[in-house]
Amino acid sequence: MAARAASPWLVFLGAALALVTTSLIGVLIGRWLSQYLSEQRLQTLTGGSLLAIALWLLWDMLHPSL
Repeated sequence: MAARAASPWLVFLGAALALVTTSLIGVLIGRWLSQYLSEQRLQTLTGGSLLAIALWLLWDMLHPSL
């Protein structure tokens, strides 16, 4: 994208803004969830969701036509 853009700095600024925005959303959601769930429960849910994503990606890699 930066190679085709007239202004690579604008592409950089957009990418940096996207990273900051997604990080802010993650922090705000994590802070909100921490009010309702214990730290142990949050770690368990996070680990479980990352494991589920890893298994889903592995399944997709092994069965690309499905």
